[in-house]
Amino acid sequence: MTLSKDTKILIVGLGLIGGSYAEALTTLGYEVGAVTRRRETIDYALDRGLIAHGTTEVTPEYIGRFDLIVFALYPHVFLEWLRSYQDYIKRGALLTDVTGVKESVVYPVQEMLREDLEFIGAHPMAGRETSGVEYATREIFKGANYIVTPTSRNTKEAIESCKELGRILGFKRIMELSPKEHDEMIGFLSQLTHCIAVSLMVCKDSRELVAYTGDSFRDLTRIANINDEMWSELFLLNKKELLSQMDLFSEKFGELRRMIEEEDRSGMREMMKLSTERRGYFKE
Repeated sequence: MTLSKDTKILIVGLGLIGGSYAEALTTLGYEVGAVTRRRETIDYALDRGLIAHGTTEVTPEYIGRFDLIVFALYPHVFLEWLRSYQDYIKRGALLTDVTGVKESVVYPVQEMLREDLEFIGAHPMAGRETSGVEYATREIFKGANYIVTPTSRNTKEAIESCKELGRILGFKRIMELSPKEHDEMIGFLSQLTHCIAVSLMVCKDSRELVAYTGDSFRDLTRIANINDEMWSELFLLNKKELLSQMDLFSEKFGELRRMIEEEDRSGMREMMKLSTERRGYFKE
């Protein structure tokens, strides 16, 4: 499928990311519809011009209008939605998602999907510490990365269409990884860092420390303001990879602890030099 201004796009799940997709695509002149659970969310999106129309009722008449469907749902909700409603989807439609794990989503979806439909996974590496359509903005995509996770079941056309969607939305980098490669990467770069932030935040009740906090603590714990329902599901769906990354961190943290205990200053300095060198990779 080639994306054009005639392409009708449906967002299923109108939270922060789904709402931001809607705003970006509507601003560019695409006809964007939405399905979500709460009428208040639809009304908010309509009032602010994020969507052209929307509904809380999943009907064949409405779902069957769209050429491209973006699923912005929790993984288990996404899978259940397809089991219940995929027969409503237009023949030849392209499906994609925004889910933060891939192996446990992409393969089950492709296995259950009708032969005349195609699903290709994608992960917009963008977000905020807030949730809900009220915080949606296309600005979160600027400078961000967009990962496409094709499998052998995907056509070249679908892969290119998914990448084109990322370009249209305004992502800085469009990359391609297998679902397995994606989950290994996300286990380290995102899920492990959230685990560290949560663990640090719950070490002690820090209310009395607020007046003394510097940038280092605020920067380290920014992502500790976390959506517990979503992230607990993502952690468990990527359990094997995440545990591996946590073990790696524990090993290195243990090494640093030993150096401090033994007053091994030279060892600490070497670790810090390596840290500084590798942090430099991430500078723009």
